[in-house]
Order: sequence, then C-alpha cells, then structure tokens
Amino acid sequence: MAIIEPTHAVLALCRAGFEGECGQELADLAGRTGGVGYVRARNGTAMAEFVASEDGKASAPAVESTIFARQVVSVFARLTALDVGDRISPMLAAVRARADEAGRVPWREVLIESPDSDGGRELAPLCRRLAGPLDQALLRAGLLSRTGTRRLHVVFTATDAAMLGEHTSDASRPAAGGIPRLRRLSGAPSRSAAKLDEALAVMMDADERQRLLQPGMRAVDLGAAPGGWTWVLTRHHVQVSAIDNGPLAAHVMDTGLVTHVRADGFRWRPAKTVDWLVCDMVEQPIRVATLIGGWLADGACRQALFNLKLPMKKRYAETLACLERLRDTAGLPLDLRCRQLYHDREEVTVLAIPARR
Repeated sequence: MAIIEPTHAVLALCRAGFEGECGQELADLAGRTGGVGYVRARNGTAMAEFVASEDGKASAPAVESTIFARQVVSVFARLTALDVGDRISPMLAAVRARADEAGRVPWREVLIESPDSDGGRELAPLCRRLAGPLDQALLRAGLLSRTGTRRLHVVFTATDAAMLGEHTSDASRPAAGGIPRLRRLSGAPSRSAAKLDEALAVMMDADERQRLLQPGMRAVDLGAAPGGWTWVLTRHHVQVSAIDNGPLAAHVMDTGLVTHVRADGFRWRPAKTVDWLVCDMVEQPIRVATLIGGWLADGACRQALFNLKLPMKKRYAETLACLERLRDTAGLPLDLRCRQLYHDREEVTVLAIPARR
C-alpha cells in the first residue's frame, strides 16, 4: 500500500556531481527569507533538497534566480511503496489533500520528470508513459484549472517513489528536468558551440535577444580557436573579431564575418567599443572575471557573456567570489545572470549587462 508523507521542502534538480553546490545555494537562498532547515544532497543523484524544520516552511526560489538548479519545486508530499499497477490513485489523493489545504485548485498543468542521473534517466520512459493518463485523471477529478497559476510537478526518484510539488508557472521551467529543447548544431567546429547557443537562447528573453543581438553588430571572441563560439555568433549575422594564436576552422572563416587576430586574449583590446565580448578560455576563473570586469569598466564592450571554469573544490564559493570580483572590477551597476547550463560541465556561464539607466 502506498505511503503518502506530507512535507515542506524545496527540491532542485541539477547536474550530477553538483548536488553539494546546489544544496549550499538552496540553504543560502532560504536563509535570506528566514527559512530554517537542513540540506539533503547525495552525490550522483542530480538533485538536492532543503528540508524545512518541523515548524517551518521552505519557500522555493524562482529557478532563474539560482545558479546550479535546472528545476526548482516546492515539495508538499513524498510517495513511497507505489503500486506499479496503479501509481495514479495515491497521487490524486495527495493532490486533493493539498487542494483542500489551499482551499482552491491552483494548478493549470502537470509535469512529470526525473533527475538527470544514471538512475533518473532510466525513469524517463515511465514519466512519458504516465503523462497522458495522469493529466486526464487530474482533469476528471477537477484538480486542474484553466485559471490556475501554478504548475504541478511529479518527480520520480524510483519506479515506486515520487515527490509531488508545485511552483508558479513563471518560476519553474516547463520542460522536464528543466532541460531546454534545443536544435542540434550541424557543422559546429567544436562541442563548445552548444554552450553559447544555449546561453543565447535561455539567458535572455525574446525582447532582449531582439534588442541586444542584431545583425551587423560587432563582437570579440577571446580564446576563439577552433571557432565554436565565433561560429554561433556568425549564425546571428554578427561580425566577429576572433582573438587566438591558434587556428580557426576553415568554414568559420568562410562566413566572411570573421577577422582572425593572432594575439593574447588577456592583452588585446579593440580600437572601438564592441557590442559583445564572449570568452570560453580555459583559465583560472578569478582571472577571467577580472579581465571581463576590466572590459566593462573601460567601456570596451556593451555586454559580455563568458564561462568560468570551476576548481575541483569549493566551487560554489569560487563562483560567488568571481561574481563579486566582476562587480568590483567593472565599477558600475550590472545585471548579472549566472547559470550552470545543460551543456556546461565543470563550469558556469555568466551574462553581464550594464544596468539600463
């Protein structure tokens, strides 16, 4: 018989291996709003929890306000010992209890997902198979509403165990696991191209992309070889100065939008302000943050998008230190967005836009 355990926790799905950093971040964010509890994070599970103390509640942050979380959910029930022949009935009971507690039906839609771990990926077919039947069952039970403003989340952690949670529709991601659906990049000169392509797609909204990424704009790519990030920019019809002593792929140069400058990326500067500075150099992250901050301080670029390669230890602390160094070096108000993207590995991606006055 299924066991339904009410709870108050914040669940974050993340990249496997970064559970500790994700948990630290959840605890920091909870502390800012007076949350009291503890972190539960186990390496390799691709998820972390902040569990509220017995008398407390955990307020889930918007996923876009986090660095290491791909998905953020406010958990209200844990289901275990699910009957594999009928997983839906206990879910309906738990959701109905939550609706009764809230005094209304706040959910507009339901999303079934699992962590991006070895075990979690094995649950993906089950999640897809249950999506339609659960959606229909919730509709028949009157537990989904067209006027709802929240998304109901079902996160499977085993074939017989799941967590039920929720978030406002604009504060969690609509894709399972928070993983964006991006087109395959045919012809990219390096794997790193996918990182910039994802960053441009998810770290700005449509209005910002239209305003900040226009054909004919000028960009600088520091440490460009073999040309992955430069190639992505040319697909947006941006003119690129590719700074690297190494060679660029021939088809990148063939676009006619690229000027290859053989120089040290830490020393070279443009004669005039460019629209974009991008950088994916394998270098100490604090040194990269200082470099980018200098460009912004001098007005050498209007905005910057770059990666920070993280050390093996104290990765969360190092990320925060780099962001602080960037702010201090730039010396001007910045709209800073920092994410560990799906295509990032031991790194995070930072978008820095001087605040509009």
